Amino acid sequence: MSLRIPCPHCGNRSVHEFVHGEVRQVPDHLTDPDERDLDLAFMHDNEEGVVTERWFHALGCRRWFEIRRDTTTDRIIERRAS
Repeated sequence: MSLRIPCPHCGNRSVHEFVHGEVRQVPDHLTDPDERDLDLAFMHDNEEGVVTERWFHALGCRRWFEIRRDTTTDRIIERRAS
């Protein structure tokens, strides 16, 4: 069974309807905007355990929201509408 994401506007949907990414802190020493954008877009921590992620419901309501998810079990711990 595929991972189901609880969209705050549309209800539980297949993970395939979404685009997502980690919510990361950019290092303070990166002052060049291009370097900051590169780090935000492509340098993922890929941590094991509970992480905060932003999800975009691309094939639904087209809105962003945050979830806290345990990456070891895919259990959704918390959902926040943005």
